[in-house]
Amino acid sequence: MKKLIYLFVILIGLFFLFGPEVRPDNFQPQEVLATVQDSDVIIVFNSGGWGDVPLEKAEDFAPIIEKIQQTLDQWGYGTVVIPYTRTKADLFGRVAGFRELMNNFKNSSNDLAEKLEALNEKFPDKKIIVTGLSVGGAFVTKTYENISEELKDSVYTIAVGTPFWADNFESNNIIQVDNEGKDSLVRGNVSPLFFSLVKSPFKWLVSRIQGQPLPFSMAFQAQGHAYSWESPEVGPKIISFLSDKFR
Repeated sequence: MKKLIYLFVILIGLFFLFGPEVRPDNFQPQEVLATVQDSDVIIVFNSGGWGDVPLEKAEDFAPIIEKIQQTLDQWGYGTVVIPYTRTKADLFGRVAGFRELMNNFKNSSNDLAEKLEALNEKFPDKKIIVTGLSVGGAFVTKTYENISEELKDSVYTIAVGTPFWADNFESNNIIQVDNEGKDSLVRGNVSPLFFSLVKSPFKWLVSRIQGQPLPFSMAFQAQGHAYSWESPEVGPKIISFLSDKFR
């Protein structure tokens, strides 16, 4: 029996390390040609959690994206939002996504960086804003780090609620929104994170009983990890950043 358990653990480990590299079908520059043609600013959207929540269902981040668009529109900039999905919603996709998380998004951030380079080559007059929530914040920060020095002048990154374990790459074109230090996931505060983790399965179960199922990533809500545009630590801070870059 022990041998079977050891064999199972070894197989799981090998699957994790050498399993297939599964990537979602994301935008290709030529595919978005008509979409971005009449826009001045391209906003790349990346959700939190596994990074597979569509914009229209991202209740935690879509309102912020909408307000960013409204702000730029008031300043005379036409915008278009292009989603970027990090993982596929199946077993192989989740394994590949977790492996990417452990490797600091080595492959997926390079993939998005290459797409941004291609977009810039086709549309050199357009500005690009890359946005990410929570784990997505870590992902877009890593993506900005990977783009060329030339492109860094045309790309702006808005990372919201980036977890404490993420690498910190600093640039004047990156804003890290963290509820002014109130986000326990950003700060790495162990006690509130532990209690949030304990409550998550119950919240997840209740959502299913009520017929409004939540992904586990949304059921886990760390203290201070909710972001509202109306909060003085969020909307005004992002507007100030955008004003500095676009006005």
